[in-house]
Amino acid sequence: MLAMAAALGPREAAAAARALAAPAEAFGNDPRVELAWAMKAHQHAQVYFNLISSVDPKFLNLTKADDQIYNDFRKTFQDLKVDMLDPEELKSEPAKEKWRPFCLRFEGVVEDFNYGTLLRLDCRKDYTEENTIFATRIQFFAIEIARNREGWNSVVYNSAREPAADTAEEPVSG
Repeated sequence: MLAMAAALGPREAAAAARALAAPAEAFGNDPRVELAWAMKAHQHAQVYFNLISSVDPKFLNLTKADDQIYNDFRKTFQDLKVDMLDPEELKSEPAKEKWRPFCLRFEGVVEDFNYGTLLRLDCRKDYTEENTIFATRIQFFAIEIARNREGWNSVVYNSAREPAADTAEEPVSG
């Protein structure tokens, strides 16, 4: 799905955007709508990864409610490892039963709290097909705010600061 979204040209992207403007009842399971949402989620993921690569994540605020999200998240999910996520802790039935009330607490607090977005499983790595899971926007915020505050996303920021060893120029000998 990520590769399909990235491959769209301007005409296809405009058509997908127009499709999103129509009422949901008009579509059923229209693949154009799914592709448009995938494109939007992919674009959001790219922007976010670029942000944590260029700004020290410990200074980022993702929403106006970051403190509330973080405090509620850590009260509800004290033992959840945010550096390396286990998809079962987000998608299994017992996990959904725990996540549902947490997510609903942010209805009206966080805009589009239940929209779909992409979330990295391993915080040290970029968004790839193997390292990405689909989650709700509030799950993304909760986990990424925790990663930022707890220092896990500093790996991305610091690695973007390091010069790449294979691109260093060789001295010219004469």
